[in-house]
Amino acid sequence: MTIHFVKEIERLKTRILSLSAYVEESVIMAVKALNNRDGDLAREVLQRDRKVDQAEVDLEEECLKILALHQPVAQDLRFIIAVLKINNDLERIGDLAANIAFRAEKFAQRQRFDIPADLLEMAERTKSMLTNGLDALVNLDVAVAEQVCRDDDIVDELQQKIYDYAKGEIQSNPEKFGTYFKLTEISHQLERIADLATNIAEDVVYMVEGRIMRHQYQ
Repeated sequence: MTIHFVKEIERLKTRILSLSAYVEESVIMAVKALNNRDGDLAREVLQRDRKVDQAEVDLEEECLKILALHQPVAQDLRFIIAVLKINNDLERIGDLAANIAFRAEKFAQRQRFDIPADLLEMAERTKSMLTNGLDALVNLDVAVAEQVCRDDDIVDELQQKIYDYAKGEIQSNPEKFGTYFKLTEISHQLERIADLATNIAEDVVYMVEGRIMRHQYQ
């Protein structure tokens, strides 16, 4: 292993962790915008998404360059494959955060609508899953990664509660269909972020142990 290769791997680690922190912040901001009905904060999240998109492209190009020039094997190869997958997941999480922010901005304009407690709990649990998944990545902590995978079931249950709630409200107040439909859309975005946080956690296990966890917690 050459010194140049070692430096490129270290730079790759720095870049994926930097992107992770930026995307995590976008999710936190989107949830806060939803919780506080903060339209300005929601618009800021929307503006951040372009930076995430460009960072994802740059990081993918860096991974492919290392693969082509150095042809890594064993743990180094697993690391680069995991970075490629996590990089893609982070870009998708950034998009989902922007989608939540877009809807949060719409809710901020509504004067008489209380966001259900289950949706706020779902948002907090999803945010926690992402934070823990990224902590597992930073610390290469398999135990934390496995816990993230188990936590996904709780988010799924909350999404079902929100769907049932919205369905009942639409039946009682059909004129408010648009409002409650937006609730289900937000819950869907949160559920997808939780799924992607699970993907990241699974990739951490693969990176550290070479063990494929897909479908074990389904």
